[in-house]
Amino acid sequence: MTVNAVTHLNFHGQARAALEFYQSVFGGQLTLATYADFGMPAELAGATNVVFGQVIADNGFRVMAYDVPGQDAPAAAPATRRENGTTITEDRFFLSVRGETIEEVGALWERLAAGATVVEEFGPAQWAPAFGMLTDRFGVTWILDVAAEYVPA
Repeated sequence: MTVNAVTHLNFHGQARAALEFYQSVFGGQLTLATYADFGMPAELAGATNVVFGQVIADNGFRVMAYDVPGQDAPAAAPATRRENGTTITEDRFFLSVRGETIEEVGALWERLAAGATVVEEFGPAQWAPAFGMLTDRFGVTWILDVAAEYVPA
């Protein structure tokens, strides 16, 4: 038996734009189905929102998303920021993308950073050849780093 954990993001009317953006960053196949595709009358508000969406890339990246039903968008997500050298956040999770080379991960960083708030610039870290943290234009916080072998002290 094989089990995969896949991040599933919840949006309020932004799922299509977010998934299209993630496809532009990571590549892969985009699949979208709207509430209208599943039988909601097209004239109803929210009929064009995404009920099922995903991006699956050959490099192993996979993310799912949908638009939560209802008209009221929640309050803005808490900001993640650096303060006195410490990352401050109330986010319940970060998405982590790890690659094998600085070039590979750096290219993803450059695309994902478009319109993002950078929390920690992408660069060398004590635990990895390169690491960075940002919150994208959809409010999702990402950690990108280059894999390094862990060597206990």
